[in-house]
Amino acid sequence: MAKDIGIDLGTANVLIYAVGKGIVLNEPSVVAVDTKSNQVLAVGSEAYRMVGRTPSNIRAIRPLKDGVISDFDVTESMLSYFISKLSVKGFLAKPNIMICAPTNITEIERRAIIQAAEKSGGGKVYLEEEPKVAAVGAGMDIFKPQGNMVIDIGGGTSDIAVLSLGDIVASKSIRIAGDELNVNIINFLKTQHNLQVGERTAESIKIKIGSAYPDEDHNESLEVRGRDAVSGMPRSIEITSKDIYPAINSVMVQIVNAAKEVLEIVPPELAADIIDRGIMLTGGGALLHGVDKLMIEQLKVPVVISENPLDNVAKGAGILLEHMNAATTKKHGRR
Repeated sequence: MAKDIGIDLGTANVLIYAVGKGIVLNEPSVVAVDTKSNQVLAVGSEAYRMVGRTPSNIRAIRPLKDGVISDFDVTESMLSYFISKLSVKGFLAKPNIMICAPTNITEIERRAIIQAAEKSGGGKVYLEEEPKVAAVGAGMDIFKPQGNMVIDIGGGTSDIAVLSLGDIVASKSIRIAGDELNVNIINFLKTQHNLQVGERTAESIKIKIGSAYPDEDHNESLEVRGRDAVSGMPRSIEITSKDIYPAINSVMVQIVNAAKEVLEIVPPELAADIIDRGIMLTGGGALLHGVDKLMIEQLKVPVVISENPLDNVAKGAGILLEHMNAATTKKHGRR
């Protein structure tokens, strides 16, 4: 028998949840391709190690941009590789797949995601909205008549939604998230310190010393190595959390403003529920230091960071698939 899977097809990482097993794969959304032969050389972690370090005939490609597919063939190759690696196909059966997407994608983008999942070895493919799935994975009971708010800060998009009775009441998806933070850090170091760094270094700075809130008790320092923008020679400098706070803050302000826009349009009863229940933060951006303090200060409601924010979308997709399977079994009267 095939094992059904939930996929978080993220801009930065792909996570796969196998029904009955839990999270079975977590790898970067990167594929290394030989530009001369169009042959795929490496996928996932192995390809990520090549980012910024490849010769001219090899490209390390991120096939997803802003939460949607930007290179269909490479996405299909990546998914095929991951699915075959997990051995979830049966002798004759294909696994059912639930895959997630931002709330504001177009019909063409939706079809591209479904088609990529089908061509990579899926049976029935279900597409679900990311904040809904993230809320389920974070342990929220979204099926009751009460307001639940989730902010999912991923790599390519930040999805904000208020849910009740199993569906989205109000939502907003903005293409500003973790990748934008990396770009801001790269630009900041170039303009303020004449230091050129790559995407991987910016990601490392964000994780190690990044802060979304000006906290006096948190001012970590880090040695950063790169290339001098003037002389072209290798150089290293020491930077602190306070140094890069402005680069991070300009992105976080936009996410906070999007959350305010959602809160402004929800019905009063649901707004009252959110004051009681708070907002759930999920996605990789939830791990940024001080992000909960920033949200509490700006939105004036309680904010909770989910237990495993990186796993929530894949886990939620798997849980929804399990419920669908249970409902189908019950409908057909199997005991």
